[in-house]
Amino acid sequence: MMTPSKYKRQYYMPPVKCMKWAEKEYVEKAPIWCSVDLRDGNQALVIPMSLEQKVEFFKLLVKIGFKEIEVGFPAASETEYEFLRTLIEQNLIPEDVTIQVLTQAREHIIRKTFEAVKGAPKAIVHVYNSTSVSQREQVFKKSKEEILKIAVDGAALLKKLADETEGNFQFEYSPESFTGTEPEYALEVCNAVLDVWKPTADNKAIINLPVTVEHSMPHVYASQVEYMCDNLKYRENVIVSLHPHNDRGCGVADSEMGLLAGADRIEGTLFGNGERTGNVDIVTLGMNMYSQGVDPKIDFSDMPHICEVYEKCTGMQIYERSPYSGALVFAAFSGSHQDAIAKGMHWRENGDLEHWTVPYLPIDPTDVGRNYDADVIRINSQSGKGGVGYILETKFGLNLPPKMREAMGYAAKAVSDHKHKELHPDEIFSLFKSTFENVVEPYSINEVHFQQKDGGIVTRVTSTFRGKTIVTEAAGNGRLDAVSNALKKAYELKYTLETYQEHALEQSSTSKAIAYVGIRKPDGTLAWGAGVDPDIIRASIDALVTAINNR
Repeated sequence: MMTPSKYKRQYYMPPVKCMKWAEKEYVEKAPIWCSVDLRDGNQALVIPMSLEQKVEFFKLLVKIGFKEIEVGFPAASETEYEFLRTLIEQNLIPEDVTIQVLTQAREHIIRKTFEAVKGAPKAIVHVYNSTSVSQREQVFKKSKEEILKIAVDGAALLKKLADETEGNFQFEYSPESFTGTEPEYALEVCNAVLDVWKPTADNKAIINLPVTVEHSMPHVYASQVEYMCDNLKYRENVIVSLHPHNDRGCGVADSEMGLLAGADRIEGTLFGNGERTGNVDIVTLGMNMYSQGVDPKIDFSDMPHICEVYEKCTGMQIYERSPYSGALVFAAFSGSHQDAIAKGMHWRENGDLEHWTVPYLPIDPTDVGRNYDADVIRINSQSGKGGVGYILETKFGLNLPPKMREAMGYAAKAVSDHKHKELHPDEIFSLFKSTFENVVEPYSINEVHFQQKDGGIVTRVTSTFRGKTIVTEAAGNGRLDAVSNALKKAYELKYTLETYQEHALEQSSTSKAIAYVGIRKPDGTLAWGAGVDPDIIRASIDALVTAINNR
C-alpha cells in the first residue's frame, strides 16, 4: 500500500530569491567535463571492471576528448590503487589530461590517496564529507560545527600533503548530500574550505555541488546553485562543479539549469551509468548542446564505437531508446513520421539548406555515425507509403509514382503484419520485384511490331493467356496506347491507362530503364506494374502487362 503522507520534502530553498538563471534561454558553451565512469560508473556495476577493461575505457575517454577523468578511490581498494599506479607508471596519461582521485575527509584515507597519486603529471584531489541534515543527525550524530571542522581539517591536510608530494595538484571539495543541506550552511562550509586553500588564478579550486540524491524539481537545484555562485568567496578563482544523480529522472535537467545558474563544470558518466538510477548522462547533455548549435567539446561522431566499447567494458546494455545513442532513437516506424522525414530529406536536397530542420529528427543521424538506410526509416506493420518509397528510392534508385508508393506500402504492411516482423531493405526490394515488376502470368506478350500509319501508331501484338496465343492488331496515339488497345481488343479487358512514368536505373551505356504504369479498373481502383529493360518501350509494355496481371 502506498502512503504518500510518510514523505516530506528534504530540500531547502536559499534564504534569498535566486532566479536569474530562469532569464537565460540555453546553455551557450560547453562546461568543463569530468568523466566519473571509472569511479561512480564502475562501483555501480554488478561485476566491476578489470584492470584491462579500465585501461581500455580510460583510452576511450581520452580519445573522445575528456580532459578531466576521475580514475577512482585509490584508498578504497587494491584494484583501484593498482589501476592508478598503472596509468602513472606506464605513462598512459596524456599531457593535456588531468586525472582525479576521490577521498573522504579522513586523515588515513587522504594520506593513502597521496601515496597512490604520487608522480601523476596533473591530478585533482577531490575530498568530501557529508553535510546534510539527515546525515548529520542519523549517521554522524555531529553538530554543524563538528561537520565544518571535518571539512576544514581535510582541506588543510590536502594542502600540507600536496606540498610534500611529487606532483602537480589541484583541490576539489564536495559538501556531499548538498541537496539535503541548508544552502546557508553549505555555503559556510565551502567558504571555510576556500579560506584554507586560498585559490588563485593560477591554481583554482573546485567546489562541487553534488545532487547526491535528487530531492527536488530541477528549478530548486538551480536556485541553490545560483545562491552558491553568487556568494562563494574567491569566486573568480573557483570552478563551480555539478555532480547530479538521477533519482527523480531529472539529472539532465538539473545539470542544464545548474549551468544556467552559473556552474562551470559537470561530473557525469557516459550513458548515465551510476549509483541507483545513475549519474547524469554526459552523452545526452553534450548532444543536447550540439542540437542547439553549441560545440560540446566531446567527440560523439562515432557513437556506435563508443557504445560498443562501453558495453564491452561494463557489461551494461544501452537501452534502444536512450537519447542519441540508442539503436532505435532515429528509427521511424510510423507511416506519417516516415512520410514527413522523406519529404524533409527531399527538401534539403532541393534547397541545399544550411541548417538541419528535418521533421522528427532533432539531429542529423550521420553526425553520430549512424546512416539513413539502416537507422532512420524502418518498415513494419505500422509503416506507410513514405517509408517504403524512401527506402526504394534511396537504396535501390526506384522513384515510384505517389499512388504506386501507397500500393507498395500496403503490400509491405501486409507481409510485415502476417510475419510479425520488421522488413529489411532487401526484403522490401524483393517484395517490390515479385509483386510489381515484370509479372507475366496469366497474360504475357511474346512479340510486338510497330509501324506509323495516318499520323498514328499501329501495332501487331502476339500475346498469350493461359496457354492460348493470340495475334491482334490495333492503333493508338503512341506505342504504349496501341499495345494497350490491342490487349483490350484481344481479351475484352476494361480499364483506362491512368499513370505512366519512367526513369533510368543506371547511368552508363548499358543502363536499364524502369517504367511504371497504373491502370484504373471499372470499380475505380488502381492496379500497378513496373517493367525493367534496356529498351524503354519494352519496359513500358512489361509494366502495362504487369498492371493488367495485378488487376
